[in-house]
Amino acid sequence: MFESVATAPPDSILGLTEAFLADPNPRKINLSVGVYKDEHGKTPVLATVKAAEQRLLATETSKNYVPIDGTPAYAAAVQELIFGPGHEAVATKRCVTAHTPGGTGALRVAADYVAKLHKLAVVWLPEPTWPNHRQVFEAAGIPVKTYPYFNPAANSLAFADLLAALGEVEEGDLVLLPGCCHNPTGIDPTAPQWQAIAELLAEKAALPLVDFAYQGLGDGLRQDAAWVQAMVQPGRELLIASSFSKNFGLYNERVGALTVVASGPEPAAAVLSQIKACIRVLYSNPPAHGGAIVTAILGDPVLRPQWEAEVAAMRTRIQDMRHLFVATLAAKGVKSDHSFIERQKGMFSFSGLTKEQVEQLRRDYALYIVGSGRINVAGMTRQNMDALCTAIAAVM
Repeated sequence: MFESVATAPPDSILGLTEAFLADPNPRKINLSVGVYKDEHGKTPVLATVKAAEQRLLATETSKNYVPIDGTPAYAAAVQELIFGPGHEAVATKRCVTAHTPGGTGALRVAADYVAKLHKLAVVWLPEPTWPNHRQVFEAAGIPVKTYPYFNPAANSLAFADLLAALGEVEEGDLVLLPGCCHNPTGIDPTAPQWQAIAELLAEKAALPLVDFAYQGLGDGLRQDAAWVQAMVQPGRELLIASSFSKNFGLYNERVGALTVVASGPEPAAAVLSQIKACIRVLYSNPPAHGGAIVTAILGDPVLRPQWEAEVAAMRTRIQDMRHLFVATLAAKGVKSDHSFIERQKGMFSFSGLTKEQVEQLRRDYALYIVGSGRINVAGMTRQNMDALCTAIAAVM
């Protein structure tokens, strides 16, 4: 049977990392995969994560399964981080949370739930978006449509086109929205734009799914949740896929959550029961360790502010690299205006590099960038900035 199996193409992003690791060039630079790097080019373990792990190792007494949807303490911590303290949706118990293996796990659980319970739904994805979005929903059997998100001429949100496309959404459709720090463009809606999107989707009776993978890396933990005020009005429904890979540095622990906001506590409980049924056949129970770390940090009066300071330091470093990148390109003689990169948020930016330029950068300079021209700003350092800007100036 296996003799006839064809080799699958490499993942468009993770495949580049494999090629990068195999590259013998000592000056190679990887700006492809979405992983935070510190000023030394390393992906650090946060000090608060180490402290929480030490406590957990000293106090844990069992490796028994956690519940299908995770622990109540984890759900409460996730909800407080998303909505802030005392939010109406939490107080009225119309939101429920399931612990998932990473943000990708949350998206797949959401996709399986929608495919099972809302069979006529299609999912609308922003164009462009993270490549794995389409694959996750297609694997669950959900038809995919797209709506414009990026205006390349102005390097801005294509807001008018976005609203026009979402005007074609039908009742019951699923609409994926980036919560903050959009991957790959680094462009987010403003508060008034969020309000307009929320009103339109409520009028259409569509189901929003907010992909919230980068909270804290844009403008701040609460500022990056600005969409909550618009989307989570009393009586409105939505899904939220959270990831704690980036803001806790828990990449290999696979820590995420799927939160359901329903019109009231009864439908919320019913949806959670169906989500648990989906989880049972996918992976049965979530991995416990990473979730316990998040719960411990968010619930501790000493570790919580220390963690918030660590997130702020990551955010500041990324912003500093944006400014240094733009300044260094100009110093290298690049005439085109790249100031838009300073206005974008989070780890990613569209660089404006063409596919041909990206291929030349990899071939001639061992500089690895996704084919779309998306760059991981968090992969830049003061040490590699001169070399990467020299290479980019050469191909431009």
